[in-house]
Amino acid sequence: MNNLLFYAVPAMGIIGLLYTLLKFNWVSKQDAGNARMKEISDYIAEGAMAFLKAEWKILGYFVVIVALLLGFMASKNESSHWSIAISFVIGAVFSATAGYIGMKIATKVNVRTAEAAKTSLARALKGSSSAAGGPPAVGGTGRGGGATLDGAGLGTDIEATGRLKPEAT
Repeated sequence: MNNLLFYAVPAMGIIGLLYTLLKFNWVSKQDAGNARMKEISDYIAEGAMAFLKAEWKILGYFVVIVALLLGFMASKNESSHWSIAISFVIGAVFSATAGYIGMKIATKVNVRTAEAAKTSLARALKGSSSAAGGPPAVGGTGRGGGATLDGAGLGTDIEATGRLKPEAT
């Protein structure tokens, strides 16, 4: 049973990331409207990416400081391991990537929803929800998939090093 979980957990993470990619591609293929709508959408997307760049700069400092603290604290505790700091950094990268994908899909779906609303409300709602809850769900699925892969990687490291295992009772 443990061997099955050893492979099933990362597989679920990969499936989550593939679903995110599939939905992102589906939204990208929808009609974005006329030239003026595309121009406005490009401005919105540019502003959103500028926001993320500023956010990532600040979060980058935070992640480095926390990772160093985690590594230092792990070196002082014999039941801990420095790989916790590495896992924290990998998790932050996965989370930032999911945020990027979520922001990209959110800015893409807005103009496509407006274009679809010209013809019917049903089409607009289908586009805005883009299956299973819309852009937040797609970004969340990506974040969940990345977190699952990160956790599976940490579990593999824990298994290999023998650290952080629960005490036998």
